Amino acid sequence: MKKSQLKISEEDLSLWHDTTKDVQTLPKADEIEHPLPELPPIRNSIDNTSVYHGNPLKDLAIGQIADIDRNTATKFKRGEFKIERRLDLHGYTEDEAWEAVTNFIKNAYIDSLRCVLIVTGKGRPHPEDEEIMPRRGILKEKVPQWLNSRELRPLILSISYSQIKDGGDGALYVLLRRKR
Repeated sequence: MKKSQLKISEEDLSLWHDTTKDVQTLPKADEIEHPLPELPPIRNSIDNTSVYHGNPLKDLAIGQIADIDRNTATKFKRGEFKIERRLDLHGYTEDEAWEAVTNFIKNAYIDSLRCVLIVTGKGRPHPEDEEIMPRRGILKEKVPQWLNSRELRPLILSISYSQIKDGGDGALYVLLRRKR
């Protein structure tokens, strides 16, 4: 017998009506806006000359390992470092993201964190993109440039795309220098 042909007894119907007679439908909820999280301001300024005072630093390319030993580099690329703090940039404008990344990296350094994760997202394809040179997400392109800025580069040893479980190429691991 199909469910649509199932017969319900009068007694069951009566019980059902008695049970549900006071039930009222809820008004439709308005869509909830999720405000961007408040990032703490930088607690104190960082003197970059006290952080690093060696040879001039070269820009870091994603996945490039320099000035760290092989064992640390391998662990970092494999995502074996504990991620001590995360920043998700979904929903941020470019200006908001710049400020968030700057505060995030500086505060992570001040807190003596070693490995942090920045989620940039992968970006959406645009219909006007050419197949030869498709555009990627703005933040996906900008964040590595920002990490190489004069303000942040002395605090950073390496950057690498994250493992799939942490966001793949839509997120970056950032290995920070130890605070001395």
